[in-house]
Amino acid sequence: MRVGQTSFVVFISKFLSSVLGFVATLYFARTLGAEVLGFYALTITVVSWIQLGGKIGFGGAIKKRVSEGEQQSQYAAAGGIIILGLGIILGLVVLLEYSYIESYIGRPVAPFVSALIVLGLLMAYLNSLLSGYRLVHILGILEPIRIGSRSLLQIGLVVSGLGLGGMLYGYIGGLVVAASVALIYTPLKFQTPNRDHFQSLIEYAKFAWLGNLRYRAYNDVDILVLGIFVQSNLIGIYSVVWSITKFLTVFDSAISSTIFPEISNADHHENTGLAETLISDSLRYSGLILIPGFVGSLILAGDILEIYGPEFTQGAHVMSILILAGLVYAYQRQFVNALNAIDRPALSFRVNGIFIVTNFLLNIALVYYYGWTGAAVATSLSASLSLLFAVYYLRSEIDFKIPSRDIVQQWVAALVMAGVVYTGLVIENTHQIISHNFATVLLLVIVGASVYTVFLFIISSSFRETVETNSPIKIPYIHNN
Repeated sequence: MRVGQTSFVVFISKFLSSVLGFVATLYFARTLGAEVLGFYALTITVVSWIQLGGKIGFGGAIKKRVSEGEQQSQYAAAGGIIILGLGIILGLVVLLEYSYIESYIGRPVAPFVSALIVLGLLMAYLNSLLSGYRLVHILGILEPIRIGSRSLLQIGLVVSGLGLGGMLYGYIGGLVVAASVALIYTPLKFQTPNRDHFQSLIEYAKFAWLGNLRYRAYNDVDILVLGIFVQSNLIGIYSVVWSITKFLTVFDSAISSTIFPEISNADHHENTGLAETLISDSLRYSGLILIPGFVGSLILAGDILEIYGPEFTQGAHVMSILILAGLVYAYQRQFVNALNAIDRPALSFRVNGIFIVTNFLLNIALVYYYGWTGAAVATSLSASLSLLFAVYYLRSEIDFKIPSRDIVQQWVAALVMAGVVYTGLVIENTHQIISHNFATVLLLVIVGASVYTVFLFIISSSFRETVETNSPIKIPYIHNN
């Protein structure tokens, strides 16, 4: 399967997952309100951070060593012993020290946290194996299975009146379903590892662990800090805005998931030219959806959040800042992904360290003075600084081209889209043709996406070529020009 087609399969899977998550979050927001969503977001954030103690870079190390194609069964066994062993230990520690966690969150959720840690680390281990064996398309399918089953269970339990508990039980159920499916497709051919296999994983992980921390810092450090300074209802609103931002990152995430094992394999076999091409391709389309998403949010943020309920519209200004942060981080992630793939974890360690330290310090300072707006600004600034260092370090290791022309063309297409969407919104606000917020937003999003895609297709030869290469059918316009 070609890389572009694999990326598209993973993207569709992640897109479907995001749609399912969007629908579930919308239901919870309108049914339970922002306060319960705030407690839920804090619980999942705490779980994610504690899980770092079980990953500490080993997920990336397993993925890297298995993807190299040598002694895969031994590395898989060694990685499983490490990650699952740490998961059990962390789960027991949470149960023994439950009072600290429940005091911070504000609800008796320690048993949920313990179960989610163990199941989450099992899922992380299986994901690493699937990626390492270059079964990324299977890995992509697991995401909609996990989120879909989770959402259905959560909705059913919330309808039954379980509230926050129902959401957490549903989250556990989604992990159980996804892990069960993953076990069917994951190659579990283990051979007894020796000391060298453990040592090799540790050597890679001692640098790669900061990548896990970087991911958590990007996704959750703002919510952790907000948990100290602001009320739970504002955390709930912020988590909704963040979920919309994550929805727009699905294509970038699909690219990085697909590209990593390919760059890793090319580098291991000293195919430098292919590695350089893959890096440029990953940069070419990292902002394909985030760029129009950011431009569109400047126009429609308030209307989009009104769908969740009137209290959520106060997060409109935060939404645009967070999407901008997501765009910058998308490019930074591709550079760091490439550094890890060419076996330069020490350099990605430096980039991740810069991002984590600046993001943490800026969040504390800016949230203290400016509230949740400061959290969004802190993420944007730290992502921008770490991006500059990531470009510098990757440049020092491998020659690649930044596809500036393609990125500029995406911005031009997004601005054209913005003109059409803004005009449509003005007409609707003036004449009240539709007079329904959700229908108006849906129509403007569809029209905007269509204008952006068609205009980019017209002005970008590389976009047309990519569509042609990965399309299962022939497109007459392309083949006649």
